[in-house]
Amino acid sequence: MNDTPPPSGPALRKSLGLLDGVAIAASSTAATTSIGIGLGVTAGVVGLHLPAIMLLAFLPILGIAGAYSRLNRVEPNAGNGYVWVGRSLTPWLGFLVGWVNIVATIAFLAYTTAVTGSAMIQLAGEAGVHRVAGLTLDPDSTAQTTAIGILILVAVTLTAVTGVRTAARLQTGLLIFEYAVLLGFCAYGIVTGPHAFSLSWFDPFAIPSASALAQGLLLSVFCYWGFEAAFTVNEEIRDPRDASRAGLITLVTMLGLFLLGSIAFQRVLSEDELAGHGAQGLAYFGDRLASQPLAALPLVALMFSAVASLQAGVIPTARGMFAMSRDRTLGPVWGKVSARYGTPALGTLLIGALATAVAALALVIPRLADMIMATVNAVGIVVALSYALTALAAAVRFRSLLKEDWRQGIRAVVLPTLSAISLLALGGYLGWSFYTSTDHLEVSADNGWFLLLTPLAMIASGFLAAAWAKWVRRSPYFHSGRGTDADAPQLLATSR
Repeated sequence: MNDTPPPSGPALRKSLGLLDGVAIAASSTAATTSIGIGLGVTAGVVGLHLPAIMLLAFLPILGIAGAYSRLNRVEPNAGNGYVWVGRSLTPWLGFLVGWVNIVATIAFLAYTTAVTGSAMIQLAGEAGVHRVAGLTLDPDSTAQTTAIGILILVAVTLTAVTGVRTAARLQTGLLIFEYAVLLGFCAYGIVTGPHAFSLSWFDPFAIPSASALAQGLLLSVFCYWGFEAAFTVNEEIRDPRDASRAGLITLVTMLGLFLLGSIAFQRVLSEDELAGHGAQGLAYFGDRLASQPLAALPLVALMFSAVASLQAGVIPTARGMFAMSRDRTLGPVWGKVSARYGTPALGTLLIGALATAVAALALVIPRLADMIMATVNAVGIVVALSYALTALAAAVRFRSLLKEDWRQGIRAVVLPTLSAISLLALGGYLGWSFYTSTDHLEVSADNGWFLLLTPLAMIASGFLAAAWAKWVRRSPYFHSGRGTDADAPQLLATSR
C-alpha cells in the first residue's frame, strides 16, 4: 500500500459558532448527570467535603484545558489529542489516546442508554403511568430501560447525522431547561436547607484520609470529563479559536454548577442521606424540597441531561475516528463525509450501532453488563492517562518558551506538566487500590482485579490496533506522527 493521498472528497462543513461549541462540550460533560449521580457517590468517599474536592480536582483539569487550548491554537484538528500526542511524543501513544477515548465512550454510551431509559420510566411513574400495553413498567428492569434507551440513542444518532449544527441547537434547548431547574432547586436548597453551612466543607485537609482524598479526586476529575468535546468539532467551527474559548467557558461553568450543587446538597441532605442515595441523589433532593409535580423537575432535567449526553458522546467520537481514518490508522469507512450534510454521517451511524449492539448484548450476556459497569467505574484511569499524555505533548511542543518567555513557559510547560504528573499519580493510585483490594479475579463490577483488568485491556487493545495500523495498513501517521492537516488539499472540496 502506498502513501498516495486519497482523492478529494467533501469537507466537514464549517457551520458552528462559539455558543454551539459550548453546547456540545457542556452536553458532553453533562453537569446534571454528574450532580445527580456523581455527588452522592463522591460523598460516600469524602463525606461533607464535596466543595473542597470539586475545587481541588479543577486545578489539574484547568492545566489540561490550557494545554488543549494552546495546542488547538497552532494545530486545530478533529483528532486533537491523537494528533498532538502523536506529533510531540510518539505515534504509538498518540494512537493510544485516540483509541482509549473511542472504547471508553462506546462503553459509556451503552451504559447511558439504560440510565436514560430508567429516568424515563421513573418519570412515567411520577405521572401516574405504571402500565403500557399490559406491561408493568419497572425502572429497575434491565430489559425495559435498555430498550427505551436504545430508542432514544437511535433518535439522537439520526439527529447528529443530519448536521452538527442541528444537534447543537437541540442540546442548547436541553441545556437551558436543565440549568434553569438546577439553578432554581439549588438556590432554593441553599436558602432553606436545614443543615448549617460550614467552611470546613471547603477544607481538603479535613477529608478523612489520603486514600479518600485520592479516590474523591479521581471521581471528581471524571465529572469534568467531556469539556474537550469542543475541540473535536474544531474543524466545523467557523473560527478555530472559538473551540478553545468554548472548552474553557464550559470548564468554568461546570465548576460553578458543581460548587452550587455541592453546597445545596449538603445544606439539604445529611451525610448519611447523601451517601445512602448515591445515584438517586437528585431525585431524592427534589423530593425533599418540593411536592409533586414540581419535585419531578430534577428528574426531567436528569433525563434531558442523559439524552444530551448520548448525542454528545456520538458526535466527538465520530469526529475522532474521522481524523484517524484519513490518516489510515482506521478503516476508510470512518472517513466518509456526507456531501449532503457535511458530516461523517456513516461513521456517526456506526458509532450509534456499536453502542446499541453492546447495550443489547448486555440483555443476553449477563456478564457483559458487569463488563460495561466495570469499564464505567474504571474509565477514570484511561481519562487520566489521555489527559496527562495530551498535557505532556503540550509541554514538549512548547518547551522553548521556557527560554524565550518564562511567563508563557510557566503556562505552556510547567502547569501542564504538573497537571499531567498529578493525574498520572491519581490513576496509578487507583490502579494500585484496585489491585490490593482483593486476592482473586472475579467477573464482577466490584472486584478490584476485574476493575484493573478492564482499563489494562483497553490499553493493550490500543497497542494491538496500532500495530495493525502501522504494519498492515501501513499508515503514514506512524512515520512522522503527524496527522492529516485539517486544511489538506484532499479535504478542501466544497460541500453543498
